[in-house]
Amino acid sequence: MLTIIDKYILKRYLATFSAMLLMFIPIGIVIDVSEKINFMLENKVPFIEIAIYYYHFTIYFANSLFPIFLFLSIIWFTSKLANNTEIIAILSSGISFTRFLRPFIIGATIVSIFVLLMGFFVVPKSSEGFNNFRYTYLKTGGKEAMRGDNTDVFRQISDTEFIYVNSFNPLSKIAFNFSLEKFKKEKLIYKITASRIQWNPKQRTYTMYDYTKRTVGELNDKIEKAPEKVARFSFELEDLTPVVYIAETLTLDKLVKFIDKERSRGSSNINVYLVVLYKKFSVPVSAFILTIIAVSVSSMKRRGGMGINLAIGIALAFAFVFFDKIFGVLAEKSSIPPLLAVWLPNIGFGILAVYLLRNAKR
Repeated sequence: MLTIIDKYILKRYLATFSAMLLMFIPIGIVIDVSEKINFMLENKVPFIEIAIYYYHFTIYFANSLFPIFLFLSIIWFTSKLANNTEIIAILSSGISFTRFLRPFIIGATIVSIFVLLMGFFVVPKSSEGFNNFRYTYLKTGGKEAMRGDNTDVFRQISDTEFIYVNSFNPLSKIAFNFSLEKFKKEKLIYKITASRIQWNPKQRTYTMYDYTKRTVGELNDKIEKAPEKVARFSFELEDLTPVVYIAETLTLDKLVKFIDKERSRGSSNINVYLVVLYKKFSVPVSAFILTIIAVSVSSMKRRGGMGINLAIGIALAFAFVFFDKIFGVLAEKSSIPPLLAVWLPNIGFGILAVYLLRNAKR
């Protein structure tokens, strides 16, 4: 049962967080417009496209900087409580510091569930709209820039089949120096090669040029050649080089299926996709950690007033975002397990939260 004090603090918690979002999002939009207005005018982007882009930008921007907004809002209103000696009055009435934290934890739970559901269902759609606009109108190279590395692509397409292409053009859907190898119990059964292979989307077939198929026999190999051959395979050439931000645009169930599919194909970007998946769960949990740190730092009345608390809060908030980004990149580019890298900032700041909370209780 919530008491009057619980409702008072919870209301301030949610109201200040909402106000912080409403205050900084327009600033972010203004800065973004000032940076991109020349590109929009040069490319003659329709107004409706710009309006839709900034709708997606608002959600994308708020989700990306959510830890900073939450942290600063708690620092702000908790410091005001401390400066007005409201916290001293609450604790003097016999309420323990742990009990004082309860409405903050409830607020963090509400925010964390909201962020979790947004990350599962709403943010992926906004991420797709946000990135599609950027790569269509603002990036040099257009759709080409959306692709990952499209040279020397090697994939396992089934338990027994492997394909390789030297390069792939996603616009013409043509791959060069194609080869397909089929194995059985680690023994090569046959190998197909072609100087180039083209995907025919209407017929859902492939046209191979300078086609050669070598079937391995016990005594002699069988070789089949043709200047041109049409065939069906269980893969699409476009799948060889998925859009670089594809994982961000998928809802949770689709993302899990996509990762399983890419893992079976031996994708070199699998760590990138795993980081996106794990962050959907780690970011909401950070709401609790940041809440405890913010309350512990700002609950004491300091000689410098709110300015000191805000300075400490800004430094800690940006440190959290910095380490979150750094470990995310390390997970994508190094041998650090993605699960560990994504959760390391929460673990490190969780330990800091426990330390600060123990000091605040004293």
